[in-house]
Amino acid sequence: MKFVDEARIRVQAGNGGRGSTSFRREKFVPFGGPDGGDGGHGGSVYLRAAAGINTLVDYRIERLWRAQHGEPGSSNDCTGRSGEDLYIPVPAGTVVRDAETGEVLGDLAREGDLLAVARGGKGGWGNQRFKSSTNRTPRQFGPGLPGEKRTLELELKVLADVGLLGQPNAGKSTLIRAMSAARPKVADYPFTTLHPHLGVVSVGEHRSFVMADIPGLIEGAADGAGLGIRFLKHLQRTRLLLHVLDIAPLDPEADPVVDARAIVAELKKFSPELAVKPRWLVLNKSDLLTPEDGERRARDIVRRLRYRGPRFLISGASGHGTRELGEAVMGFLQEQAAAAREPGSAHEDDAGQPA
Repeated sequence: MKFVDEARIRVQAGNGGRGSTSFRREKFVPFGGPDGGDGGHGGSVYLRAAAGINTLVDYRIERLWRAQHGEPGSSNDCTGRSGEDLYIPVPAGTVVRDAETGEVLGDLAREGDLLAVARGGKGGWGNQRFKSSTNRTPRQFGPGLPGEKRTLELELKVLADVGLLGQPNAGKSTLIRAMSAARPKVADYPFTTLHPHLGVVSVGEHRSFVMADIPGLIEGAADGAGLGIRFLKHLQRTRLLLHVLDIAPLDPEADPVVDARAIVAELKKFSPELAVKPRWLVLNKSDLLTPEDGERRARDIVRRLRYRGPRFLISGASGHGTRELGEAVMGFLQEQAAAAREPGSAHEDDAGQPA
């Protein structure tokens, strides 16, 4: 299925039903009076975060969603049936905006979250509502109010605990394949990843986290170059970023330190909040070097970046170091969760920031 992370739809709530104009007519009741009932309310439109939906592709096809109208009232003071509410399932992680005003209406971050996006119209009054001491035979009735109409912009931000960050061919897809069951495309040319991939990394019984791989970033991405800037929003919900660097680039003139600084610059342009997220350094492709050369290059990169946080020398291709990386990430996430449960506790993240 094609991955689609943006869509525009129109929603229309149901109109309220018309009120009834009716008079009671029974044998031996010469002055029965008005008995017209009210119209039913129109159905409202809700968005609900549902399990099993990972893309907004269906909303590129079906663009208009309507709730039921309320039915008109009838005699004997009978109120018309209200229209059924419409519940539209969307992926968890969907942000909803009003297309005309740009206002954020809600963020359906978790499965089961519910958001009302269009309210149904109220039913019109029947003529019995207009009865008074001076108006014994009212013939007025309410027509029912129209339901709300809206054009919505849906934007999906995938839900992941950890995000992979790096330039094309840094080995992010190979890493997520090594640590999870995700199977993104892997090849020896840039931009093999064209849309985000999610993988569940298991590090033991009942201990796992979700990792996201997005297309690689290049210098100038914030100004439209490459693919990755479009998908950086998918990292905004993560709790930890793994900055993947190719420690053994094929191009002899390539410099991992320059690449790392370029990525950080693009992060800052896109979102200052994303740029200060906890970020660990993952030095990949150690299998292409001897252990001594790998350690030497790793120390040199860390020194030149003035990096003070956790760093890992790994190989996504061979799996070397990936288990230790998974255990460390799991421990970090558990510490964060425990700190969040303690009221009033101050928790500082141990995360370096490559300059």
